[in-house]
Amino acid sequence: MSISSRREKIEQMLLDEPNDLFLRYGLALEYHREGNAEQALEHLRSLTGENPPYVPAFFRSAQILVDMDRIEQAREFLRNGIETARSQNDLHAAAEMSELLSDLGQYGE
Repeated sequence: MSISSRREKIEQMLLDEPNDLFLRYGLALEYHREGNAEQALEHLRSLTGENPPYVPAFFRSAQILVDMDRIEQAREFLRNGIETARSQNDLHAAAEMSELLSDLGQYGE
């Protein structure tokens, strides 16, 4: 299955389930795989604004931003993501994001 057909399939599924957070997350990942990081970040940002926020979107946003050398923005997503994960009692996600945040210390302030 080609990348664009995967994205198209997800988009079709979203027509029936527009509020499905996992499908929306998958769509963001497909945009990133297609080389459209800004579009991926736009979709991920919308997921971080949900009620409750979708925790995996914080971590993935930070990873994409690191790849784009936008370190301070990545740190901000990680700080917010850690707080959100802890508030949702998702300690595994909080730990993963804390580790990445610590690793970003090598880039300086």
